[in-house]
Amino acid sequence: MNKVAAVVVTYNRIELLKECIKALQQQTYPCDILIVDNASTDGTEEYINKIEKDYDNLHYKNTGANIGGAGGFNFGMRWAVEAGYEYVWVMDDDCLPYTDALEKLINADGILKGKYGWLASAVLWKDGHECKMNRVKLKKSFYEYLEYMQYGIVQAEQATFVSLFLKTKTIKQVGLPIKEFFIWGDDIEFTRRITIRKKIPSYITGQSKVIHAMKENTGSNIATDIPERIERYKYAFRNEGYLYRKEGWKGICYYFAKCGWNIIKVIRNENDKKLKRIFIIIKNMIKGLKFNPKIEYIN
Repeated sequence: MNKVAAVVVTYNRIELLKECIKALQQQTYPCDILIVDNASTDGTEEYINKIEKDYDNLHYKNTGANIGGAGGFNFGMRWAVEAGYEYVWVMDDDCLPYTDALEKLINADGILKGKYGWLASAVLWKDGHECKMNRVKLKKSFYEYLEYMQYGIVQAEQATFVSLFLKTKTIKQVGLPIKEFFIWGDDIEFTRRITIRKKIPSYITGQSKVIHAMKENTGSNIATDIPERIERYKYAFRNEGYLYRKEGWKGICYYFAKCGWNIIKVIRNENDKKLKRIFIIIKNMIKGLKFNPKIEYIN
């Protein structure tokens, strides 16, 4: 067993998963690969069963249902911790790490002497530019750890689950991602839980790079997104209500301001279904004030 478990959550994207597995098998620092399948119906399980015998480091579990990205990462992190790995490296199935991505994260672990909550890779889009969906939020006053900038390591407050690296003992300390989030914001809540609420310094590691193979390099915006996708935003506004409530009055004020700004953007934008977009924001802002799932801990 290797020290690092790469946890990959997948759902009905077998071709991207194949590329992800290929990239992980080519890493210059070895890892085990834990595939968490949210009950795909596209032949994913059959494919893994076919190739699993060829790789000692490839392991597969089917969750039995589509429990969302949040449920998948909750499942996968628990699996990695209970299996006894020292480090967990989490990602979606459309994450394609550079061959030395894990090696650079391990190097950063050594530079920091293990004193960090999480490390995030630099996430690029297919054209080599920044992937807008995965912009890491830097800590405004990062000068306390200015000496690490020479290694491309900068203190950050939040990141996504597209190449997030942390110690299993950190997961034991802070708990698992909240599976009830289903999708949207589970990674932001989890990373901010570590940096803001637990006050554990965490970093983006610029020398570790991955490609996020999204179809389009766009961020999330309810005001401009296509009508077929706007229903998904109910999770975003509900989940962020929980997230920012946990950060006190400052977080609550920020949340209301953000919801208000999104309503203004919807009104100003020329897209259709404006009333439905505004209804989703307001309805789920109210839900977010009552949404109170419990954090699971691993004994």
